[in-house]
Amino acid sequence: MLFFYSISIGNLEKSQVGFFTVIAFNGVSYFFSKEIGVKDVNFEISQDEFAFLIGPTGSGKTTIMRLIYMDLMPDEGFVTVGGISSNKIKKRKIPMVRRKIGMVFQDYHLLSDRNIFENVALPLHMVGIRRDEVRERVMNMLNELNIEEKEKKKPFELSGGEQQRVCIARALVKEPEVILADEPTGNLDPVAAHDLIKLLENVNNEGTAVFMVSHNYNLIKNRGHRILEIQMGEIQNQ
Repeated sequence: MLFFYSISIGNLEKSQVGFFTVIAFNGVSYFFSKEIGVKDVNFEISQDEFAFLIGPTGSGKTTIMRLIYMDLMPDEGFVTVGGISSNKIKKRKIPMVRRKIGMVFQDYHLLSDRNIFENVALPLHMVGIRRDEVRERVMNMLNELNIEEKEKKKPFELSGGEQQRVCIARALVKEPEVILADEPTGNLDPVAAHDLIKLLENVNNEGTAVFMVSHNYNLIKNRGHRILEIQMGEIQNQ
């Protein structure tokens, strides 16, 4: 959604093209005792954007994701998510940041003892949404992703591509500002991987920012999206 107001809304930063910045890294460094962390990272993701983060194993991709989710806090610099900065937030307020983020994982992270409806509904129950509203929002999301007939099935009864659709439904049902997708195609065959990228592009076209980690350059090249490359903890290009 475009904004045409000259005033600021909350603490969000307005970009030059009229969209707001949902993620910003400002001189961010994080140091592990023995592993490579990240060093002096600077970039922004705007609310209309689909961007990829690529790099070899151990280059810092997962560290970037954990810093966005505020599972890690920078040793230097600060991360801003949805207008909330890591250098100002109190620990008890971190769940507020996480409500702005929808997570999609390579290994799905679905609860095997719950059906698909219950898995997608879980984030809404956690924030106290009314039961009747939960039902409506979950079924609308399952319908949009063409998996409404799977609502009573358990995750193990679905294909990998279907499980990843469930993950996207669970991420979107709480209406986040940004989707973080951490190697979401890693366990999918090439056709399912391509379909998943198209689905995430549709999500982005509907107004949700998408930031996706991938090691499969052939899958993401020539799609017209920005690609950030990280090597040894440093962003090489943007």
